Amino acid sequence: MAEPTTCENIGFPLCSSVGGAEYTLINLSAYCDQTTLVSRLEQYSPPGAFGRHNKKMSPIKDLELIYDAINEENAFSEGDTVTGKLLFTLEKDTKVKSVGVKVKGRAFVSWTEGEDTYNSSREYFNVKQKFVEKNSGGTVLPKGDHCYKFSLKIPEGNMPSSFKGTYGYITYTLEARISRSWRRPTVEIKELKFASKTLLMPSQSPVSGSVDKGGVQMTAIADKQICSPGDTLSVTAKICNSSSKKMKPKFNLMQTVTYSAGSSNNHCCKSLCKVVGETIAPNSQETASCQLMVSPDAIYTLNNCEIVSVDYFIKVYLDIKFAIDPEVVLPLIIGPAKFASKGFDETAGPYAAGPIGAPSNSDFPPPSFPMGSYSVPGGPSAPPQPGQAFGAYPAGAFGAPGYSQFPPPSFPAGPYPAPTAPGTYGYPTPDPSQPKNQWLQ
Repeated sequence: MAEPTTCENIGFPLCSSVGGAEYTLINLSAYCDQTTLVSRLEQYSPPGAFGRHNKKMSPIKDLELIYDAINEENAFSEGDTVTGKLLFTLEKDTKVKSVGVKVKGRAFVSWTEGEDTYNSSREYFNVKQKFVEKNSGGTVLPKGDHCYKFSLKIPEGNMPSSFKGTYGYITYTLEARISRSWRRPTVEIKELKFASKTLLMPSQSPVSGSVDKGGVQMTAIADKQICSPGDTLSVTAKICNSSSKKMKPKFNLMQTVTYSAGSSNNHCCKSLCKVVGETIAPNSQETASCQLMVSPDAIYTLNNCEIVSVDYFIKVYLDIKFAIDPEVVLPLIIGPAKFASKGFDETAGPYAAGPIGAPSNSDFPPPSFPMGSYSVPGGPSAPPQPGQAFGAYPAGAFGAPGYSQFPPPSFPAGPYPAPTAPGTYGYPTPDPSQPKNQWLQ
């Protein structure tokens, strides 16, 4: 078959043969609109023919979309403004329908189970800025270099962070579009990293859990429950194996992604980091520790999207042959570094705790008497001075008269033997010499 003829003024094949029938610009235009016509001509042309001619004939060159970073992470959040420039060069005077940019956020999920397909989507925003507005006659742009500056404000609201998974995505994109009559639009798309401000974050502190099963006791603790990508977690497990079986402690950092469409859910669970400890012998006590590395490209925890959620947890378990493994699950949140860096031991205010009498940052009213090295009022209501006893007896002496309104104990306090009668609820009083369970300390 001969190579399809091309129309110089539109840049795509004028006719081609499909199944013995020829489709031309004229008879196609009688059955479809302009957009569909361009798609049909691309579909019916030989492979690469449409793109080759279209690219060759386009006068738009060096299209570039540049946006300004606003922080070190190069991430945007609710309420931020995306600024930048749209650059391109025209080889000749060119008539365009419109020129503009937009920023938008969208979530989408889709999966198949047998013959059923489930999908759902959410659009969070779509903010546009036009440089050349649409009009019936079009607008002619002169030959040469063109530069348009833009400023697009992301609206406030509760929007999830960026995400890409097996069955869905949450994306935020910056898109530039130049539209021309009887042409496919010229498009440039940049994907933006989005970090939600509304991530539900608990206070930063260690997290722990315990299990007691089949003669085995285990307490596991992680040094923090909030971290960021690239962090290292310290996990410790104290094990008391009172059984006759040997076992191995294992530590696993897990990720669970849940996709939702209507009432249907699809769960994907995978291991991100796993460490295996040494074998623990029967009737023994051991402490196992490990370091779990959070991948630098780990996505943030997602708990504010209706159709996608991402959760993390640390699974600590004892691998016992021919038995159900005892396990402890510790919740974990992965978020931006600005959240994860807030340690649980930070000082509550900007000033370090000072001695008595130092300036206070409290909202409570000052005491009714001066604090520090100043004199205090006398009388019965005067507070005791440092080192001053509360009575005629040295502080803490057994047997000294008390100033409490509670009745005295039923047996004398001091160097007398403790009662040997049954203790609370009828149980015998524990022997003071009984050894403590050291492994739980």
